[in-house]
Amino acid sequence: MENKKVNLRFGIICAVILLAAASRLIPHPAGFAPIAGMALFGAAYYSRRYWAYILPIAAMMLSDFVLNTWVYRAYMDGQMFWFLYTYGALALIVLMGTFTLKKVRVLHVAGSAVGASVIFFLVTNFGTWISSGMYPHTPEGLATCFAAALPFFRNGLAGDLLYTGVLFGAFEGLMYAFPSLKLQKAA
Repeated sequence: MENKKVNLRFGIICAVILLAAASRLIPHPAGFAPIAGMALFGAAYYSRRYWAYILPIAAMMLSDFVLNTWVYRAYMDGQMFWFLYTYGALALIVLMGTFTLKKVRVLHVAGSAVGASVIFFLVTNFGTWISSGMYPHTPEGLATCFAAALPFFRNGLAGDLLYTGVLFGAFEGLMYAFPSLKLQKAA
């Protein structure tokens, strides 16, 4: 019986992450996405840490495949290394979440969402600066890159806070309604 509870919990966590990744396919403002929410959610709720890395990154890859094949195809030429920085940022967000979300509390979740926004902004824009050729490889070029990305940060922060709140709130609500979804502490 305990194994069925764990499998149900695991399945629901996976479904929530996959649904969040699928929401990237719906038109939305630039930078307003569930990426950090998925990573933090996995970090907080998977009992085996490796799933916290595998599932959000795999879901992101799947949604990226769809988006980059059919939506952004014309923009992807010459953008070979963007994914290293994006998925690297996602992994760093999971890592941060494993430390900051040992106990799921509103302030921990909100603070982690803000931290995730900063990590994603810094890593992905550093990646743009270093690999795209759009900016000179000087401190001024890096500053220009970060300045040009600030409007996306605002949307990213708003998306991270909203999606993180929705994902955590929905799952906490499910655990309240169905206590069998809670992990049982070992005696």
